[in-house]
Amino acid sequence: MADGRKSGAGYLLLSPTLAVMALALAAPLALLFIYSLKSQTGIVFDGGWTLAQYGEVLGRTSYRALFARSLWISGLVTLATVALAYPMAYFVAFHARRKFLWLVALTIPFWTSYLLRVFAWKIILGYGGVINSGLIRLHLIDQPLGFLLYNPFAVVVTLAHAWAAFAILPIYVSLEKIDRSLLEAAGDLGDGALRRFLRVTLPLSMPGVIGAAILIFVPTTGDYVTPELVGGTRGTMIANLIEVQFNTAGNWPLGAALALVSMAMVAVIAGLFVAAARAATRAAR
Repeated sequence: MADGRKSGAGYLLLSPTLAVMALALAAPLALLFIYSLKSQTGIVFDGGWTLAQYGEVLGRTSYRALFARSLWISGLVTLATVALAYPMAYFVAFHARRKFLWLVALTIPFWTSYLLRVFAWKIILGYGGVINSGLIRLHLIDQPLGFLLYNPFAVVVTLAHAWAAFAILPIYVSLEKIDRSLLEAAGDLGDGALRRFLRVTLPLSMPGVIGAAILIFVPTTGDYVTPELVGGTRGTMIANLIEVQFNTAGNWPLGAALALVSMAMVAVIAGLFVAAARAATRAAR
């Protein structure tokens, strides 16, 4: 009886959170699912239910190519961000004296608007931007480089900078938890710095690395603002197509089907990341 009362009290404490999740997350997803099962003539939904929208999403080559491009860009962003974040997290965890100040400094980019940061990269990478102007003044190039903006490269660079802190912090936490006596023991057994890193530090920090990868990959796959501003036609991602279907074409059933297929795709990959994180945690033990 006491256990039942404790369980009831726990659910009562969680009820505000559960209510918010139901209204803000579950209800919109349910509405999207209902829309995706409809067909549309003009601005009017037809009667009955159909899976035709899913057939179009999965059957059209252009849509599959856009899904693949979105995954490819997000994968590159994840790799680039984690590769850049790991050395910084390692430095703060093992070598920095005033770690709190370093952690605060890492959050400075988030003190400004995400949109402003994207616009800043657009100025930096632009035809007459900082990079091109600097290279011309140094007489390294005669004409501005046109490949810096409006392509997947610009999207990857901008997103990697925007989400860097989300990779640094979980990796730092994972590195900070490593028992330093293990590194000392490896050194006593004759391991050099590189061998200690490969045999001890890296395996024990893999849960943080995989967690960082999840935090980067999931939101960047559905990013809309960055591809819109710096991606151009070659850097368009699936979220841009979903926006077109809802706001421009007015085809809500197709937009809903695209959104749900994209979410399912990301959920499967995120599940693989979680499985890898659990395997890394077990191996570290």
